[in-house]
Amino acid sequence: MNMGYQIRPLKEFVVRPALPPALGRLPELAYNLLWSWDHEMRSLFRRLDPALWRASHNPVLMLNQLSQSVLDKAAADPRYMASYRKACEKFDAYVRQPESSSPFGELIAYFSMEYGMADCVPIYSGGLGVLSGDHLKAASDAEVPLVAIGLLYQKGYLSQSLNPDGWQIERTPVNDFFNLPVQPAIGADGNEIKISIRLPIGLLTIKVWLVQVGRITLYLLDSNIPENSTQELREITDQLYGGDAHTRIRQEIVLGIMGLRALKAVGLKPTAFHMNEGHSAFLAVERIRDLMLTQGMSFTEAAEASRGNNIFTTHTSVPAGIDLFDAGTLWEYFRDYCAEAGISAQQFFSLGRRNASDPAERFSMAICAMKTAAYRNAVSRLHAEVSQDMWRDLWPDLPVWEVPITYVTNGTHLPTFLNGDFATLYDNYLQPDWRDRYQDPRIWDQVGEIGDEELWQAHRRRKRQLVSFLRDRLVSSAYKRKASATELKRLETIFDPDVFTIGFARRFATYKRATLLFRDVERLRKLVANAKRPVQILIAGKAHPKDIPGKTFIREIAQLTRDPELGKHLIFVEDYSLQVAKEMVQGVDVWLNNPRRGEEACGTSGMKAALNGVLNLSILDGWYDEAYEVSGGWAIGNREEYSEEQDEIHAAEIYSLLENEILPMYYQGTADKAPKEWMARVKQCLRAISPQFNAQRMIAEYMQNFYQPAHDSWKATSAANFTAARERSAWLAEVGRIWDRVRILESGREINDTVVAGQAINVHSTLDLAGLKPEDVRVEAVVGRVGINGHLEDTEVIQLQATGSNHEGTIFAREFVPHQTGRLGLSVRVSPNHFDDPLTRPCYPLMKWS
Repeated sequence: MNMGYQIRPLKEFVVRPALPPALGRLPELAYNLLWSWDHEMRSLFRRLDPALWRASHNPVLMLNQLSQSVLDKAAADPRYMASYRKACEKFDAYVRQPESSSPFGELIAYFSMEYGMADCVPIYSGGLGVLSGDHLKAASDAEVPLVAIGLLYQKGYLSQSLNPDGWQIERTPVNDFFNLPVQPAIGADGNEIKISIRLPIGLLTIKVWLVQVGRITLYLLDSNIPENSTQELREITDQLYGGDAHTRIRQEIVLGIMGLRALKAVGLKPTAFHMNEGHSAFLAVERIRDLMLTQGMSFTEAAEASRGNNIFTTHTSVPAGIDLFDAGTLWEYFRDYCAEAGISAQQFFSLGRRNASDPAERFSMAICAMKTAAYRNAVSRLHAEVSQDMWRDLWPDLPVWEVPITYVTNGTHLPTFLNGDFATLYDNYLQPDWRDRYQDPRIWDQVGEIGDEELWQAHRRRKRQLVSFLRDRLVSSAYKRKASATELKRLETIFDPDVFTIGFARRFATYKRATLLFRDVERLRKLVANAKRPVQILIAGKAHPKDIPGKTFIREIAQLTRDPELGKHLIFVEDYSLQVAKEMVQGVDVWLNNPRRGEEACGTSGMKAALNGVLNLSILDGWYDEAYEVSGGWAIGNREEYSEEQDEIHAAEIYSLLENEILPMYYQGTADKAPKEWMARVKQCLRAISPQFNAQRMIAEYMQNFYQPAHDSWKATSAANFTAARERSAWLAEVGRIWDRVRILESGREINDTVVAGQAINVHSTLDLAGLKPEDVRVEAVVGRVGINGHLEDTEVIQLQATGSNHEGTIFAREFVPHQTGRLGLSVRVSPNHFDDPLTRPCYPLMKWS
């Protein structure tokens, strides 16, 4: 429709209600996302206008829209004012600066493409974003010195609805930053902070915003500002994961390079840099470039100096999830950038290629992050094994089990996702300080003291709330699409809180097998419609706009909801969000997860469900591969590698488990009587999962294993004008020059063919070091069982020590006692001794084997 002349404002301004002085701190509370995991602070805003809260879950928008009379009434209400003062006291006690702030200036800079912290800050698409949001919340709770960088997208990821045929329709709502809990970052001069970079399409200026996440500041970068003269520049931060390869390159330049410059502009000097996925890998290039320009370093010196305090977390299990850029396209953006610092094209592209000399190979952001980080981790134990195999060719002389990728299993932020009814029970039965110590397993021993009936009724209350939430949401959606009166009436009474309910909610990627449960529809119809043991199925999730197979899965499920029999027991919830996720994980009875094993890096939705006493029915993948035996839940399949025929087998196993074990156990209970065996499993779940799979445990492991060592490394590296880095770079160059002449002359000659168990063995190896000193090399014996193919298995690595020399060379030796019996073998290897921890071993290390 032609709207006629479009009027643009000459000047913009905001009119807000005049807050009564007594409520003067409400904006301070609203602009800090601490309310997203603190019930008392949320209740302050909910009480002001319950309907507006349900519609927005956004305190800032509420303060901009509330009538003056509502605020005046609250200020005159002594009950509200008592809650307000209590919330302010709690806020002040929480956000205070720690008395023992880091004496050596530790500061971790955390970079992520998306953050899922609250629905009213829609800058996330799924699990990666929610994990990033939980990372910040956990860091805040633990008083970890951390600052975060992301992008402020003008549009949310997507808003989902289904057309009459069940096909996903996407809308991209435009974010109004003035109604979000974000504020411009202000510099020391009192002006908004803006930074610029020259791109092939023009001079790009970025505005820096900030979000307070408890004690943590998240800086968000925005290109949609008047200083950018073209639409192409303004739309760089338009939408998460939108656009073509050029858009992705530009967004990742903004995240990595401009993110680093934004921290410098606000006066921060991080001592460790955490790349959450490869999207931010350009920050490593910017760090190298900055050291070359400011410290007069060579490329190799700067790369060596900066690598020691870079951390890279991979969340990807398949090569298709990696950003790859054509060399010619990428060089358009980096030619002048590199030339200013004297970085050659060969040096630049070597960072992102497996084969640095192959001009046809595309630039991989993940490889760039792997090569420029000393610390690399996957997000579950199984994912580490998958990642080691996936990236083994970056360490071609190492066995796959030694590829230096470790893991920190993800966790979920318990205060955000734990339901209020359970929290109240815990207040009555656990230690008084359980909210501060919930990562301590001893806290959860007292779950056994909670009566089965109390726990059962607490869960039933959440289930009734879930059903009410679903009915309201479905009726609202039906009104919008002008559904019939008959359909509206049906939706007003859909689902029964007394019926066993399965939940499944996640991104609709094909590897997650969302339609596996519907593989045998006839069997499923009989199962859900069983008069004695009926079943309800609740499904939610979005597909990427370009993922046609994922959209097809959604359509198949949506059409099944119209089946005369199955439709009474099946709901697809449109527009999956954090709020929908919370209602589901707190209210269903079993959480279903059935990806192809090895392709789910971790998955955290099942953790969120388990924290709320919801049992898992899952493939042994990601986190559940570690948790199953203690989770109280059920496993689909075994720990075998995925093959297509497993689809049929796994579907049949789901039906069988439901028919023969899960439903009979659940329906031992009634509305008034808890099912004894079921509740025993629920308590086992709460005791085992709550302390182990939460984000506080996760952040503590990051701090101990990566953040503190990275900070210590930077402190040592940057001392005395980076003398250590310069000397190490020169030493590495010298080692590389003579490495071809280093030889292992003989090893293991003195070991007998037969050794008695428990008897010590002396391993000797003689090397020609070609002029290197013994301390310049690391000589290791690798001992293990000889497999059927003649290769070593179940190995251990023993570092040998220099013990002397003879006319042939330098002797390295060590005594050890084999821990195995049977047919064993031994091999010896040598590498430069330029790393303290094998997990920080650089890519393509120099190494020779005997």
